[in-house]
Formats: sequence, structure tokens, C-alpha cells
Amino acid sequence: MLSGVRLLGATTIALVATGAANAADLEQVKLPAAVWNWSGGYIGGHVGGGYGRTSFSNPYGPPIYGGIVDTPAFLAGGQIGYNWQKNGWVFGVELDASGVASDGTNTCFASSGLIVSANCKAGPNIFATATGRVGYAFGALGRTLAYLKGGVAWQGNQGDVVNNNEFNGQLPQQKTHFDHGRFGGIIGLGVEQALTPAWSVTAEYDYLHFSGASVATPPTVQYPPFAIVPANTTSLSSDYHIGKIGLNYHFGADPWTAQWFDAPLYAKAPAGTPPSAYTAGWSFEGGSRLWLSRGRFQWDNSTAAAGGLEDPSILGSRLTYHRLDGLSGELFGRADSPWGVFLKGNIGLGRFDKGNMNDEDWSLPPSFSGTITLPYVNTVSGQGNGRFSYYTADAGYDFLRGANYKVGGFVGWTYYDQSSDSTGCVETVNPRSSCLARGDDRIIGSQNTQWNAPRIGLSAETMLTKRWRLNTDVAYLPWTNFKGRDNHLMRHQTTFAEQGGNGGNGVQIEGVLSYFITKNVSVGVGGRYWAMWTKERGEVICKGSDSKCTGAPPAFARFSMDRWGTFFQASYRFD
Repeated sequence: MLSGVRLLGATTIALVATGAANAADLEQVKLPAAVWNWSGGYIGGHVGGGYGRTSFSNPYGPPIYGGIVDTPAFLAGGQIGYNWQKNGWVFGVELDASGVASDGTNTCFASSGLIVSANCKAGPNIFATATGRVGYAFGALGRTLAYLKGGVAWQGNQGDVVNNNEFNGQLPQQKTHFDHGRFGGIIGLGVEQALTPAWSVTAEYDYLHFSGASVATPPTVQYPPFAIVPANTTSLSSDYHIGKIGLNYHFGADPWTAQWFDAPLYAKAPAGTPPSAYTAGWSFEGGSRLWLSRGRFQWDNSTAAAGGLEDPSILGSRLTYHRLDGLSGELFGRADSPWGVFLKGNIGLGRFDKGNMNDEDWSLPPSFSGTITLPYVNTVSGQGNGRFSYYTADAGYDFLRGANYKVGGFVGWTYYDQSSDSTGCVETVNPRSSCLARGDDRIIGSQNTQWNAPRIGLSAETMLTKRWRLNTDVAYLPWTNFKGRDNHLMRHQTTFAEQGGNGGNGVQIEGVLSYFITKNVSVGVGGRYWAMWTKERGEVICKGSDSKCTGAPPAFARFSMDRWGTFFQASYRFD
């Protein structure tokens, strides 16, 4: 597998070298003065996604673990605004609103191994912003606008604070719920490209911050000695990193007359022609990428048996694999037809030998601890022999296209597979729990996971200048299928857990800025974020010769993953 990654890396470097040798082929004539004006009103829609975090302050003391809930998000909505242009400078105001699909859980209030900590859930469902924009128009005819924005933001955030397993269900479980709106701030930057007098496309990054919300926490228990820890409050703060693709209609122009359709922004020079986003015939572009990424996988194992009436968000254990830093190589390609129909996809494989796995247990019984029931145990293990592979395959249609742009919708499928071994075992919070000695790095277990999901998305490509191109791609995963297997190697008898879950959601978003060395050869740098999660009622079935599995009914569980990072690419285009 590692040799395959190296081969893709060599391919990428070779394409770059080939293009550099022919850079003189892309001579251009002097550009005309800017004539396009951005002044006026507009209305449009957008889709996007990204990564969020909601932090819960600990009312019981400094946290020893957790307290931050990762909340990946997909969003879709609309915007309306107005611009004023003076020379090349553009000033504007904009209002937008988005519905959000998001879900995340993590441990909170873990201040001691003697206190039963909680399972905190959070997820935004609405974003709304009011911002001012300032930008500068450049490129051929001034149709490219780079801008900064900032202003006020509002979010609706909802979730739960649920005490985890208390004395193996012998005490009544406690839970609180929150659903509130909160004002905060937003800053962002983006690029907007005028496609025709009526239509423009935007690619934008936004950072949003919210703080100050106060949420009630349920009472919990401490032992030994046994005591009730009274109810309290926690303060919430949230941060989000969001990427969006938007399409705007500008008032005062005929939306059905593409006056710039097939009109190149750059004149043909004697030495060659410039690259274009769309051609009248068939075209294909393919290449290779190197993706430097970090991954995460989380398994929330409920105490509720499948088919029962218990709350599935009450956890007996949780495995969190995080900081899984890896390198992958991939091949990608896109074929465009004369009718606007396109096919695109990628396939890749990678490795990682870094990261940690935290294994949390609540009310661990004496049969495991050897002495008494323990309120909270958290062991940490390293990660090795990590592998992951993936592909996406899409078919779509460009409903807007011209010589220098194309915007289209697509449907497709995505697959992601990951496996790794856990090495070593060190107890971090409860000295009464036994584990391996520090430095003993034997393999204690392994995890294998597979994800499948359909994709629905929007893709946009535009030539910003005569050599620079921007591609963006946002996909919503309306349904996810997860299968996995967790192997325990430290027990006296073989035990493994088969995992599965349907439902849930996901988001996959990426953007790449490319530079054409010649008309056909380009190099680029981009970013990518992928996240998938299931509902709480996925199933885990314990199997093996261990007596722990005898007669054990399937248990509820929730699974989630994400992987994000930067990639470098080289590609060749055939027209």
C-alpha cells in the first residue's frame, strides 16, 4: 500500500515537471480594462458544510478529559444583498439564513475518576447572519471579486446533558435538555465570479463564534464515599468553520439570456489559447493527489438493549480514536459531454501510524476492576498499522456553463474504509483500575470500519484569471450505512463486537485552487473535510467465547467519523 502512495506521489511530481517545460505555450495578450460593474441588488441560494465545536464548562472542577463536542454540519439556505462599486472597490451588505443538519456527542464534566461524568450532545439547527462586505474587482473585465465580510450572527443550538451509567442502572438516570438561540459574530472571506450579467457564483469561508449560554446540569453521584453531587449549570461556547458555494441572481438582467455564453474572457494569442472551463465537445481531465489528513472515529456504546425502552444516550462505554494523522495518494478524473452531462470521481488509499484511542467506561463492575464498582475509567492506547481507503463516484448536469465556467448538480456514492491496531494501555483517571505498565506496547485490540452513503451535491468551476482556476464541491449525505468490528485481545477469552448502523447524515466538502502551467497541465492546492454519523439506535452484538457475551442482547450504539486536511494535485486535460 505504501508503494502505491509513493507511485502516486511520483506521478504528481512528473506532471508538474512536464508542464513547467511547456509554460511558454500559454502566451496571452494584454487584458482589456474592467467594464463590468457590481453595483445593484442580488438574491440567491447556497449550500455548504464544515466543522464545529461546542465547549461545556465543568461546574465540578478542572476537566481531566472531554468537555468539547465536535459538531460536523451540512447547511443550505439563501441570501440577499446590495453592492456599491467605486472604481475597482466594491462595498456591500448581505443577509443570509441557513438550515443546518448537525449532531455530536462527547464526555463532559469528567473532573475525577470518582464522579459519574455525563454524555453531552449538541448540534446547531439554524444560522442567520447580517454582514458588511468590502472587496476588490480584478481579472478580465473586472468580473472576479475578492472580498472580506464581517458582522453579527445568530444560531439555534440544541442538545442534552445525560448522566452516564450510574451503578449499572440501580439509580434513576438524570437528564437535562436545552434548545436556545444565541447571538455571536462572523468573519469571512470569499471569491465571487460573474458568469453572465444575471448570474454569479461564490466560494466562501466563514468563521462563526457564539458564547454566553448557560445550561442546567442534572445531579450526579460520587463514590467512594457515596454522595449526591447537586445540580449545577454549565456555560456553552461554540465555534464553526464553514465553507459554502453560492449562486446569485442580479436584479435588472434577463436571467434566461446568457449574454456571455461561450464568449472567452481572454483573446486568443498567436502562441496558443488559454485554458477554459467548458468546451463544446467532449473533454476529460485526470490526475493524482497527495492528501495530508487527520482522522477521528467515535463509538458510543449505550447501556440500553435493542428493543428496550431505556434512553440510548446513556452510555456504558465509549471508544474515541483521534489524531489519526495520515498520508494518502489518489487518482481523480472528470469527463464532460457536449450536452452538459458529466461524470467525476476519485479513488485513494493511505496509511497512518499515529494517534490515540481513549476507552471510557462508566460503573465498571468488580468482575472487570477486581475490587469494587468504579464510577469512571479512562484508558489511553496508541495506534499503529493504520490503513484507510475511499472513493467517490458522481454523475451530474451543468445547468450553467460557458467558456470560462460551469455550475452543476450531481448525485453519486461514497465509500470509506479504515482499520488500525491499538497498542499499550495506560489508565489516566482512576488509580483503582489496572492496565498495562507504561512502555508495554503490545497490541491489545483492533478496529475495522466501513461506511457507505449516497451523495447529493453542487459543483462549481470558474477561471478567475487567465491561468488561475477555482473548483468547489459540496455534497450532502442524506443516509449513511455503517459496519464495523471491534476486537478485544486482552481478555482471557476471545471477544469481539460486530457493529452496524443505518440512518444518520454526513457532509463532504472540498475546494482547490489550480494554476495552469500550459493550456492542458495544471497544479493545485486544496482542502477537504468529510464527516459521517449514524443515529443512536445502531446495533452492537457481542460475540466470542467470553462468558460476558453469553445471552447478551444487542445494544444500541452511535458511530461517527471525520477526516480533514490539505491536498496537492497535478492534472492533465484532454479537449
